[in-house]
Amino acid sequence: MTTQVGTRFEPLWKIRLRLFLKSFQKNWALFWESRIGPIGLGIILVFVLMMIAHPILMATVWEPRVYDPIMGFDPTLLGKHPAPPSRAHPLGTDPIGRDILSQLMWSTRSEFALGVTSALITVVIGTLIGAICAYFGGVVDAIFMRIADLVMLFPFIALLMVLRSVVHLDLLRLALVMGILSGFGGITITLKAQALTVKVKPYIEAAKVAGGSAFHIIRRHIIPNIMPLSFLYMMFNVTGAVFTEAVLSYFGLLDIRMSWGIMIHTAASAGYLGAFSQYWWLWAPPGAAITLLCFAFYLVGRGLDTVVNPRLRKR
Repeated sequence: MTTQVGTRFEPLWKIRLRLFLKSFQKNWALFWESRIGPIGLGIILVFVLMMIAHPILMATVWEPRVYDPIMGFDPTLLGKHPAPPSRAHPLGTDPIGRDILSQLMWSTRSEFALGVTSALITVVIGTLIGAICAYFGGVVDAIFMRIADLVMLFPFIALLMVLRSVVHLDLLRLALVMGILSGFGGITITLKAQALTVKVKPYIEAAKVAGGSAFHIIRRHIIPNIMPLSFLYMMFNVTGAVFTEAVLSYFGLLDIRMSWGIMIHTAASAGYLGAFSQYWWLWAPPGAAITLLCFAFYLVGRGLDTVVNPRLRKR
């Protein structure tokens, strides 16, 4: 399909691409002006570099038998584990003799996979249900809103602990469970409220008059207009997923080989958390990583809020 521009015809995809790039530049400028958003993005990039650097270090610099995050052991420090930070182990070793820095870098991939997968499932479910409830209302709206009320009624982490007694939770299952539960929870109510503001727009009535089906109107008009808010909530849901995994891993309730929460759990199981300051390298690196990653996604979410919320933009 082509569109006439002046005296020439230009492909429609080029027009759409130009409009997208123009919108992206404008939104990026707003995001950059928020100041806190770029800081969060910078912290996330640091973790991405850690995730990329680990397999490279294992293949070129580190001896796998010593620095493997799960099975590694340094025989030169036999009887001295957990060893404090040194030149060979910049963040020390854990009670089993494994390198803390290697564990920290290796666990970054699982934290990203868990957080992004869980948040993506949450946003997809919440966006679809919110748009459907706003458009149809009535019985459909009442059913999904009562489900949301039930999900929000129970403490989230306590509910996952109960589910752990029924289902063995590995990384993928935990992401699915958290994504589904969160998707039917409060995000549905928020996105439904946003979709209701879109439903009353004149172009929705025009689409109905033109013979557009309910599926077409929801897919082409309502969902695209609530997607910016959905993406904003995705950033905040990553934070919740990472924190929840850390709590469950600390209590030893997950079937995961290694994560930041398991690193703290290992120190606690060996009894070293009682000597809080003496063995600081056992809890400080994973604790700081959990805090910084959650903080980074929160900052990015706040930066995106400037883009999504017109009231926060500079006049």
